[in-house]
Amino acid sequence: MGISERKEREKGEMKKMITTAAMKMFLEDGYAKTSIRNIADSIEYSPGTIYLYYKDKDELLYEVQGQAFLQLLEAFKKNATSKDPIKRLEQLGKTYVSFGLENPELYDLMFIIRAPMNVDDELHKDNGAESFYYLVDCLGECMKNGLLIFKDHMQAALQVWSMMHGLVSLNLRCRLKVMVMGEESIQPILFKAVEEYLDSIRV
Repeated sequence: MGISERKEREKGEMKKMITTAAMKMFLEDGYAKTSIRNIADSIEYSPGTIYLYYKDKDELLYEVQGQAFLQLLEAFKKNATSKDPIKRLEQLGKTYVSFGLENPELYDLMFIIRAPMNVDDELHKDNGAESFYYLVDCLGECMKNGLLIFKDHMQAALQVWSMMHGLVSLNLRCRLKVMVMGEESIQPILFKAVEEYLDSIRV
């Protein structure tokens, strides 16, 4: 291994150490309460070292969010695999809901808190794009086979994603307690909502 390759590997390892520590602190302490100095202290480096890789906390949040979206994408690839596009769409919706229920702090970090303000607008388009287009592709296949009422696949994706996001977000903010009483599990209720919504948009 040459010097340049070794330097690139070391750079990658350092960035991984920083983002791992940042994600842990963002989830445990909250984004607002976490500082670059806190993160630096946790990995026993100076804040200046982190600034060699990330210009500010916003850029670091963007990187952490990107890793979280990859986790969501992997969940889609693992669980939404049916050859039947309608069934795969249902699997995708339920996987999305499960991901949000099982990872509430991570979901909050991905979707609820404000987007990083000091990151280039072009970069924002890339964060989570693979996960979103996994949904778009599935919807496109459904529409190609005349299975859904939609005519435009991007409009379809916006509506379906908004429905799934709404279910998860309402639950994370405890707004579903008016509907769900006692100790009943919320997951079957949200899964049923996904099923009925998808039935409503079928041809």
